[in-house]
Amino acid sequence: MENPMQHNQSKLFITNMMESAIRIGLLFILIIWTYDIIKPFVIPVLWGAIIAVALMPLTQKLEKALKGRRGLAATIMALAGITLLVTPFVLVSSSIFEGISHTIAVVQTGEIKIPGPTQKVADIPLIGDKLFDAWALFSTNLEKAVMHFLPQIKSAVGTMAGVLGSGLGTLVMFVVSLAIAGGFMAHAEKSAAAVSTVAVKVVGKHGEEWTTLTAATIRSVLLGVVGVAFIQAVLIGSALFTFSIPAAGLFTFIVFILGIAQLPPLLVVLPLIFYVFSTHDSTGATIFTVWVLIAGVSDSFLKPMLMGRGVDVPMPIILIGAIGGMITAGIIGLFLGAVILAIWYELFITWLNIEDSLVKGADRDNADVSTSGDGSKPLVSAPAHNEAED
Repeated sequence: MENPMQHNQSKLFITNMMESAIRIGLLFILIIWTYDIIKPFVIPVLWGAIIAVALMPLTQKLEKALKGRRGLAATIMALAGITLLVTPFVLVSSSIFEGISHTIAVVQTGEIKIPGPTQKVADIPLIGDKLFDAWALFSTNLEKAVMHFLPQIKSAVGTMAGVLGSGLGTLVMFVVSLAIAGGFMAHAEKSAAAVSTVAVKVVGKHGEEWTTLTAATIRSVLLGVVGVAFIQAVLIGSALFTFSIPAAGLFTFIVFILGIAQLPPLLVVLPLIFYVFSTHDSTGATIFTVWVLIAGVSDSFLKPMLMGRGVDVPMPIILIGAIGGMITAGIIGLFLGAVILAIWYELFITWLNIEDSLVKGADRDNADVSTSGDGSKPLVSAPAHNEAED
């Protein structure tokens, strides 16, 4: 027969278990609903934090120039960033719209004339013959050429429209992120203290160190990725303007975007090399080719020089994290991947140091024991002789 006390304990256990399950379930539902509500703001807030960390040194310098007016300095930095983002997009979009409108008007009037290719185009290795035939078809019979390449033209137009739509959405997201970054920079001390408090609560005594590591890693990636992309864009853009390449400014901007996206600028450079060989003399074309190829591969030695500076983490860790994060999560993965791998590296080093300290401590204890056993040091100190007891 079951003991009444045991029956009551069993009933109480089942009741507590059901109540706990209900509470955990409700908490889980609350977390899911909360995430659905804040999901549209997660990426802009992350970007805002990254931008704030990257621009904070400049904001502090501007704050000193403005005699300690932090809010005004943060607002100026945010507005400057928004202007730098919006202005090129508006110029490029206007240029593309005007070009499309002009092309449509010329096609409707029937006055479009495409010059034929030269023999230099046919002499280009691998693709010269096909390029020569396609160019010749467009120059002699435009209508037939359009009908022949209509599927490719539709695909290219659709891709361009998708890119423009995605670019507009990205632009809006970055404008919101810059506004959020302005708020973070205006209240930098409070934001940093809150992050440090949460980090210490979550990971313990190393939390504050890791927040500092995160900030340094973000600045390192910014310098090693955006800085290198800017240098490459300047080098390649100077070559484009020197040789009077049409739409040199647009191509320079595309090179800069490709550099940030960790894509090789040779995607833009190689077609331009073919164009220069078909329109310039051999000497000039050779100089242009060497110039842009060196600029295109300059990231291979610029990144090791710039990435990882100011961070007590090996450069390959930062580089692998940035590239892997980019492949996994897009542009924001550049920073998140580098930060995650840097923290794992610090965890690994901490674990090694703990193991080494334990081994050294054990060796020291063994040495003390062995020394005490050879008679030079007693295991237990003998009590002092008291003459009064004698």
